[in-house]
Amino acid sequence: MGTVKTEHKLSNRLFAFFLLLTAIDVSGNLDYLFDIPLYARIFRSSLFFLQLPTFYLYLLSVCYSDFKLKSKHLLHIIPFLLANLILIPRFYIVDLASKIGFLSQSSSRLEIQLNHILIHSQIVAYILAAFLLLRKAKRVYLENYAGANIESLNWLLQFTLALSGFYFIALAKNVFKFIEYPHILEWLKIGLFLFELLIISWYLYKALNNPSLFRNVDSKLKLVKDIISEKKQSEQLVTNDKEHSEELVKLKRYMVEKNPFLNPDLTIQDVATDIEMPVRDLSLLINHTLDQHFYDFINSYRIERAMDILRDDTKSKVTILEILYEVGFNSKSSFNTAFKKHTGSTPTAYRKTL
Repeated sequence: MGTVKTEHKLSNRLFAFFLLLTAIDVSGNLDYLFDIPLYARIFRSSLFFLQLPTFYLYLLSVCYSDFKLKSKHLLHIIPFLLANLILIPRFYIVDLASKIGFLSQSSSRLEIQLNHILIHSQIVAYILAAFLLLRKAKRVYLENYAGANIESLNWLLQFTLALSGFYFIALAKNVFKFIEYPHILEWLKIGLFLFELLIISWYLYKALNNPSLFRNVDSKLKLVKDIISEKKQSEQLVTNDKEHSEELVKLKRYMVEKNPFLNPDLTIQDVATDIEMPVRDLSLLINHTLDQHFYDFINSYRIERAMDILRDDTKSKVTILEILYEVGFNSKSSFNTAFKKHTGSTPTAYRKTL
């Protein structure tokens, strides 16, 4: 069996490390099968502090093609270090009897309580950061790209939602460590174990069957609102109707004559290069002046071309799948979504009305 080559080695390695940390965490449910020293068990449980930072760095590497690990990213291991440092005086460096005594009263130990506060804060902070990251990446993509990568961002959002559910259930589970409901705690452990396996299996299935989903955007691209803000700070943003009209005419003539939308991987940089216009100006023209995302702007031309084909009696035998590839889409779901947004009906329903 052949494998799919990829140039995104960093994201693959980060996710592999995330899987390794997850496997180590899951192994805690199998302690009864092995004779593991107490200090090793506690250290292993502290590795949980590395899971969400690794997942966040993984999201960065998937969303942005130019992402690289830097020394500043070592800051993400601070919670892990703190969690272990506060355990040194009364756990790591004492004898076995003292370790057992410490753990027998873990619910009242200040170190354990601080670790729980730290991990709960970390879960909330990283989940929030993950959603903000995906929200920004999607907005940047819509303003600058017109390919199928939007599906990968949508799917990463779903995956993050699933993981968020898992971590918040895990957070709730910790409450039962401090109250007398051991049977509920055990059932929650089993449920989380199965849920975690389901999420990881789902991810791997998706990644193996759709390797093209995991492509990236350029992190140096700025949102239009940020470009406008910068212009206002450096110079007055003057609206020149005549200039905008000339630029729009030039852009629309190019779209009609050159049909760049037929390229499924078209970017705003490609269009800017072809019509010899600065990318920032073109982005402002489409995303701000026309008040339309570049993604939707390009798709509108694709849908109009698809409608022409559907209305052509000589092409009545051409399938919907063939049409979507012909007009520049490379995903059935994105084609159907764009078609319905543009016309109010699906391609199949539209064809039946003709």
